[in-house]
Amino acid sequence: MLGRMQNRPLLISMLIEHAAQCHPAAEIVSRTSEGPIHHCTYADISRRSKQLANALTALGVANGDRIASLAWNGYRHMEMYFGVSGIGAVLHTINPRLFPEQIEYIANHAEDSFLFFDLGFLPLVESLAPQLKTIKGIVLMTDQAHMPANSKIPNLICYEDLLAAQSGEYEWPQFDENTASSLCYTSGTTGNPKGVLYSHRSTLLHSMLACTTDGLGLGTNETVMLIVPMFHANAWGMIYAGAMCGAKLVMPGAALDGASVYALMKDEGVTLALGVPTVWLMLFGHVDTNNLVPKNDLVLRRVLIGGSSAPRAMSERFETDFGAFVMHAWGMTEMSPLGTVCNLLPKHRDYNLSQRLDIQAKQGRAVFGVDMRICDDEGVVLPNDGKAFGHLMVRGPWIVDSYYRDDGGQVLDAEGYFDTGDVATIDPDGYMQITDRSKDVIKSGGEWISSIDLENAAVAHPSVQEAAVIGVAHSKWQERPLMIVVKKANQELDKTEILQFLEDKIVKWWMPDDVVFADALPHTATGKLLKTKLREQFKDYKFPTDV
Repeated sequence: MLGRMQNRPLLISMLIEHAAQCHPAAEIVSRTSEGPIHHCTYADISRRSKQLANALTALGVANGDRIASLAWNGYRHMEMYFGVSGIGAVLHTINPRLFPEQIEYIANHAEDSFLFFDLGFLPLVESLAPQLKTIKGIVLMTDQAHMPANSKIPNLICYEDLLAAQSGEYEWPQFDENTASSLCYTSGTTGNPKGVLYSHRSTLLHSMLACTTDGLGLGTNETVMLIVPMFHANAWGMIYAGAMCGAKLVMPGAALDGASVYALMKDEGVTLALGVPTVWLMLFGHVDTNNLVPKNDLVLRRVLIGGSSAPRAMSERFETDFGAFVMHAWGMTEMSPLGTVCNLLPKHRDYNLSQRLDIQAKQGRAVFGVDMRICDDEGVVLPNDGKAFGHLMVRGPWIVDSYYRDDGGQVLDAEGYFDTGDVATIDPDGYMQITDRSKDVIKSGGEWISSIDLENAAVAHPSVQEAAVIGVAHSKWQERPLMIVVKKANQELDKTEILQFLEDKIVKWWMPDDVVFADALPHTATGKLLKTKLREQFKDYKFPTDV
């Protein structure tokens, strides 16, 4: 027997229609490529998204066509989120931090038909354009006053002119909710990037979860700063969730330096900010250099940290200096991306700060919709005892089933679980903690050492800016940990001081066999430590202990 409920498809166009009707005056604030801060509303985004939909239809864009963007966080990029997907086309957000060869590869692999880009990427697009085999037209996301006088791109289209020629009236079409809506590629640290193709249904379900109290608690009273890029797993789904609940969105564009982020937080009254740890380190640096008192200047209440593990020291500083609670979260492009959020339970209500920080150091509990477990190398499910650690496996309605064009072949096990590539523990309360990536875990004497735990312990030192730990070959132990440290500016630090600092923070046999110092560490296009490059750099390294 079937239920007797209406069966309307879950479509992205519903989100902007709802926002325009129920939250028309809620603000969207953007730092533009042209320079000024731009203010508009959900009602404006709705109207201009419909103008874009009309324009794309006039250009001959059909259902399923891929429309690429090379753009920072801003209102025009937001209009593409709704205008492209709303007509049944697929928004392909390209990460401009990738190598040009990778951008060329994924644009051709996706067979993008049009490319929209921000003003700052003009030289990049001019160099790439001749190699983009399926592109029919290229649109510069600016106004006529900022169009280049002489561009190497033939028939370059001005975004504002494109919209101005179209009506703001448009009837969003209805179609199957399983229709593809957007396409994001993995960062491609091993081999070519692979495409993750989201659907309208998966996107709306993910948005609903983000608005729940035990999800991200997004709501109409929040002012949300999206430092996480819109080309990185759809800004963690926050554009869609923001429209669903009417939250004010603040988008910093390309200016992610500490001074620019701090000023925008202050001017716009940001209450929730989302970003990766490297951005917060720049913010801390600005605060320190200028002797600022964030508690006096800002109204920041919560910070969502994902992308890579947030050091305990970072969570503590946000709490003590900013008065903001850090929510650790975990996910990946293949998961839309949300998998876990580290919210506290009632049992933690009376915990002191130190006890709470122990909980906040974990990546959190699986959100509704995500089934999560850990398995050993043979696929045997391990207990949630907080001690056993194994391969982290997930399944759910917004988790990848297969990669675009079936790259990588079958990616699910017999029970439909996806291997995330992370190694983790899960405790009896359901809190998951990443101990390493499968390829980064250090195997020493038959035991595993977590490089992440070692890195987090090291960055708690007041003179350490950043640290990375890799496994280096050892004749007796197979591998031993090598720590690479970046010192804070004008700080003195040596190997002995680091090792002494670690003594009461890690088990003895985890102690790095050596510490070396570097001016900087390599990162991926999404801000994660690029350990493949470090392993290549130190492949011939010989430990002083290996005699």
